[in-house]
Amino acid sequence: MNTISRIEKKGQWSLVSIFLVCFLACILTTAVAALILSVVYVNNSQPLSDIHFRPEAWPLQTTVIPIMQKAVDPKFQFLNHLPKSKVFEFPGGVIQWARYRNNVCDYLSDEEEAFGTSLKSQRSQMTLGTLRIKSNGLRAPHWHFNANEHGYLVQGTAWIGVVDDGGKVATTYNVTAGQVIFFPKNTLHWIKNVGNEDFFLLFFSMQEELQTLDVDDVVFSTPEDIASRSLKPEGGVNFIRTFHKQKEDQGISLPPNLAELVMSASYVQSPDSLVWKYFFDLKGSKEYHFPGGIIQWAQYGKNGSKLSNNEKIFSEFLNQHENALTLSTLRIFNNGLRQPHFHFNTNEMGYVISGCGKVGIINTQDTIDFNIHIGDVIFFPIGTQHYIKSTLDEDLLFILAFSTEDQLQTLDMDDYLQATAEHILAQLFFKRQSEFKKIPKLQEDQAINLP
Repeated sequence: MNTISRIEKKGQWSLVSIFLVCFLACILTTAVAALILSVVYVNNSQPLSDIHFRPEAWPLQTTVIPIMQKAVDPKFQFLNHLPKSKVFEFPGGVIQWARYRNNVCDYLSDEEEAFGTSLKSQRSQMTLGTLRIKSNGLRAPHWHFNANEHGYLVQGTAWIGVVDDGGKVATTYNVTAGQVIFFPKNTLHWIKNVGNEDFFLLFFSMQEELQTLDVDDVVFSTPEDIASRSLKPEGGVNFIRTFHKQKEDQGISLPPNLAELVMSASYVQSPDSLVWKYFFDLKGSKEYHFPGGIIQWAQYGKNGSKLSNNEKIFSEFLNQHENALTLSTLRIFNNGLRQPHFHFNTNEMGYVISGCGKVGIINTQDTIDFNIHIGDVIFFPIGTQHYIKSTLDEDLLFILAFSTEDQLQTLDMDDYLQATAEHILAQLFFKRQSEFKKIPKLQEDQAINLP
């Protein structure tokens, strides 16, 4: 019995020893792991100023400079100094843009980037460009995949060509300053300056990045045998091989030997029934007079009875195309004011053609005002209250584009205050109800008024 008891006791001590050894190993392992983690944490969190480099390693040392975003005046969300933007030069003219750019490196300034970012954040998709063509220059025949194009001629005379579905008929017409042109998406068109002075066109679209193909680029990208079989010229493919792509982009073309190339040119005017689909005589349209200025419209008119036969053609054709725009000229007399107002259903973009003025904008974040001059582009997001005041002796003249071809829905300050019950205004402004009778209700529309 004693021998058996000793064996049992020995077995018990052996189990206890094993347990103690395992427990001690676990403690040591945990302690070592904690020590390692502490060392790693201390090394990673050590300030750069406390790190000492070996002298021989100093040439490899790099300094991390935090990227600081430059402070940009908030007005540039709504203002673009277009003449300061990048100039795209061609042999026959230049193009400049006020738009959003996917590549931020394409902006020339932080202010221009702020404007483009604002267009993007408001989902406006609105784009404005200027096209300047030298005398006899040609904006090459081209088409846009993804947008309609609306243009307003500021200066010069041009001969326009449009080739629509099927290509059986090319509609051609002449335009002069103050008139509007319209090119639907995927409609081939060209613009030829037929005057002695530079041709200057403002054009608007509803697309952040226009996708465009020029005819010369298409021809040179087409295999020679395919082009030959399609055109069937005399000499076949050998004739096709006589065409040579120029080194310079011919988006706006003006060959130095143009007189040798063109022997005779005629600038035919198509019938009005065709022309007025792509043309609108804005300067000759109805004028809407106010005490402080004049507004004219190129838009779809629901009430066709008030339009001329040609204006009906333009109106109905415009209404057939999605994402078309409304264009307008706004003329504000000296010291006139386009009173504070906002639009329910449209963004607004404008270009200063002449004069100087002051713009004020009230949105949910801030109240901003700034001066505007010739060549400036302004942007008013939908629902943003804004006003425009003329500040020179001469008239302030705008061309405006609205992101709808339908009727604008607009509310002016005098209208919404006069429509609000006086007791509501009294409670809101802590002012006696009788005081609001001092605000007159004038019979003449004061959308543009004078002091």
